[in-house]
Amino acid sequence: MSEPAQTPSSAPSSAPPAIAGPEDFAPAIRWGVQTAIADGARCITAVDIAFGENWPWDDAALLSALAGWLRLPQRRLVLLAAGYDDFARLHPRFVVWRRDWSHAISPFVAPEELTGTLPTLLLDDRRVSVVRLDPVQGRGRASLEPRTRLHWHDPVDAVLQRSSPGFPVTTLGL
Repeated sequence: MSEPAQTPSSAPSSAPPAIAGPEDFAPAIRWGVQTAIADGARCITAVDIAFGENWPWDDAALLSALAGWLRLPQRRLVLLAAGYDDFARLHPRFVVWRRDWSHAISPFVAPEELTGTLPTLLLDDRRVSVVRLDPVQGRGRASLEPRTRLHWHDPVDAVLQRSSPGFPVTTLGL
């Protein structure tokens, strides 16, 4: 007798990792993306003031997983930052990769008066949240609790509603 098929929300996932310092953040982001994809999330939102070097946007395996996910219908990756000035220098592989997926990736720039309130986090539209709570020590929390995700979703959504598109795929020079 065959086992019943698992729905995306019942797919097994590993326990949320501990984020005890800056070195734990990138692995936690990878876990969050992989878990969101396994859960069948339709939207993944990443927020940071500038997406510094602690973000694994240059990881080939992560980009490959995101590409497979973005091939599915109605999938969207949302980025929210105060600016993207150093993004191309820090994550060149992502910048090149994004050209093929620009239709499904929405980068936004927060209004200047709200940039000080931007958390550092990754959320999906189901239950995944990865949040850096202490920027100095690099501590944070990864969770599969829908309630925790919702706690962060509402303030981020409020900033997104006031944000403008940013980080164009190409820059035109005259």
